[in-house]
Amino acid sequence: MPATPHCPRAGLRQALVALLSALLPLLAALALAAPPASARARAVPTATLTEVTDFGPNPSNLQMYVYVPANVPAHPAVVVAVHWCTGSASAMYSGTEWARLADQRGFVVVYPSVTRASKCFDVSSPQALRRGGGSDPVGIRSMVDWTTRTYAADPGRVFVTGISSGAMMTNVLLGDYPDVFAAGAAFSGVPFGCFATTDGSEWNSACSGGTVTRTPQQWGDLVRAAYPGYTGPRPRMQLWHGTEDDTLRYPNFGEEIKQWTNVLGVSQTPAATDTPAAGWTRTRYGATGDRAPVEAISLQGVGHNLYSSGMASRALTFFGLDGGGTSPQPPAGPCRVTAGVSTWSTGLTASVTVTNTGTTAVNGWKLDFTLPAGQTLTNGWNATFSARSGAVMATNASYNATLAPGASVTIGYQATHTGNSAAPAAYSLNGTACAVG
Repeated sequence: MPATPHCPRAGLRQALVALLSALLPLLAALALAAPPASARARAVPTATLTEVTDFGPNPSNLQMYVYVPANVPAHPAVVVAVHWCTGSASAMYSGTEWARLADQRGFVVVYPSVTRASKCFDVSSPQALRRGGGSDPVGIRSMVDWTTRTYAADPGRVFVTGISSGAMMTNVLLGDYPDVFAAGAAFSGVPFGCFATTDGSEWNSACSGGTVTRTPQQWGDLVRAAYPGYTGPRPRMQLWHGTEDDTLRYPNFGEEIKQWTNVLGVSQTPAATDTPAAGWTRTRYGATGDRAPVEAISLQGVGHNLYSSGMASRALTFFGLDGGGTSPQPPAGPCRVTAGVSTWSTGLTASVTVTNTGTTAVNGWKLDFTLPAGQTLTNGWNATFSARSGAVMATNASYNATLAPGASVTIGYQATHTGNSAAPAAYSLNGTACAVG
């Protein structure tokens, strides 16, 4: 029988040391070359609405869609945009300006989408009304976490907005996850907990009818009970409601104000009241500026479907994503605007010329600008104007929709003013900022 090979222990140790010495530099090089976890996460194409799957815990089988602008910065803000009953992520994407504003300001938009038959978000079950309890809020929190990981998003600049059912979910998310969201904007909603049911029903007729009333302390306690023991900062809230809302009746607006002023510890007496547009009454609580703890806008004679073009820009201002702070500014694009104003004591006529300074034709255009405070548009020509004051979008007429390279189009409008008769200071064409002058 042949002898068994024998290797002394000292020799074996030397061989292992030599092997490790050879491997360690290779392992170190591999570690340095490996991208961080956030970079390894699968990102989505830019400038298009894209579905994301396997984003994390999702007990109610929501779908997640995301819009990432081409100019997304290193640490973007995140806006969660929540649709209405019977709506969808694609309807919220196409029916609001959030994607266009993301192109301008560089934030990421997350669009949750309901798969249950009603297409309404769960804002009524006991599971939905507590942190980590299950149902839709857990899935939406997972969407935020995925987005924050994937794009190294700024966790201090995560916001939520919604319309109708989405507005109710905005209230719920701010109650369940005050440590996740910095602020919310709810268009035609109800207070947190108002829609609560225990029989499995998604609808609460007493709440929708505006007959559920509580003291500010009682409303505030409902929010605080969603995350017992939490003592950190609470998100700010912007509230919108039409006085003729016959789906979620107008008394809910006052109850929301009672709730969020109590949660944020500010007086129910407005610190400021103004009229930013005809028929609008805006009250601010706890401060007078654009980022007050609570801001509430009441629209006289307006029904449930109150959302219209320009309102998202006002929410963006409330969030602080309108160009202040570290939000990226859009570069001057392939367009130039010149504006002239003729004025008299209380009125003005403005002529605005837009020139395509790019190398390709523009087929269909939208020009965005903000009228100075105190100006109210009374009529216009060569375009359709979306609003009478504040943020305005001018959309091409059928006969001037195409702008060849080097071509210009002139539009005009008349407006009243209260002393400031200046032309708007900035313009954007199809979401891209134009040079002015």
